[in-house]
Amino acid sequence: MAYRPTWQGHLRLSLVTCPVALYTATSSGGEVHFNLINPETNNRIKMVTTDPDTGPIERSKLVKGYEVSKGEYILLTQDEINDVKLESTKTIDIERFVPAEDIDRRYWDNPYYLAPDGKLAQEAFAVIRESMARSGQIALGRVVMSTRERLLALEPSGKGILAYTLRTDAEVRDEKEVFGSISDKDADPQMIAIAQKIIEQKEGPFDPSQFVDRYEEALKDLIKAKQKGHKVAKVEEPEDTNVIDLMAALRASLGGDGAPKSGGEKASTAQASSKAAGKTAAKAKTPAKAKAKPKASTGQGRTRKAG
Repeated sequence: MAYRPTWQGHLRLSLVTCPVALYTATSSGGEVHFNLINPETNNRIKMVTTDPDTGPIERSKLVKGYEVSKGEYILLTQDEINDVKLESTKTIDIERFVPAEDIDRRYWDNPYYLAPDGKLAQEAFAVIRESMARSGQIALGRVVMSTRERLLALEPSGKGILAYTLRTDAEVRDEKEVFGSISDKDADPQMIAIAQKIIEQKEGPFDPSQFVDRYEEALKDLIKAKQKGHKVAKVEEPEDTNVIDLMAALRASLGGDGAPKSGGEKASTAQASSKAAGKTAAKAKTPAKAKAKPKASTGQGRTRKAG
């Protein structure tokens, strides 16, 4: 399958330039997508562009507008927008090299693959990629995509280059706005020690193939059941998992490895007063050890979707 590039232009390191193409590195093809349907006619609903005064209007006649005040817009045609040209609309100019650890995880956004565009570009591309690899740092450049100039983080990956768009400083919220109200009180050292042992029991290699979207799978099963005319069973609400005795819950998790015991017995060694804590511990399961995969590149290790 031939992938269509998201962007085409040039990659430039000082006076060395080569044609390149940018491809999205992720796919949403596996997601369950829904359409709006009128249940009385079984027809798919069409969204019609409508002017509140004159009624429906063709999309081809519309222009873009920027609201400067309530109900007042500056109108722009697509030709006018296209006339605002920056160098980064056609060239990714490498401006700086920085250590990977200098870029906070919150700034990493969407991943792309950057590849030479045509055989004649491969030699210059290889020189730039190998030079970047030997520097051991992240290259920063700019690119215009979807009417926005984005900062790109570039690093070698296999025979190509992995590129991540980076969020701007204005897009990243200050953590103090959320974490500011959290207490400064130190946690109980004994509880921390038990929690660390629980973490050790759950350690294992990262294998993304071991993780599936269970909600999406449940939706697919629901669709199949409806398609076959089966009545869909209602899923029971989860039990209340409020922890009454934190220490009891930690010890129960450590002793029973967080898994429910046979015969319906709760995985808890706590007293009767900490019954709810046992229920919490019974819900967690240790994932199976997965076969280790080759180590991911620097940029891949920083992303999720974190989202």
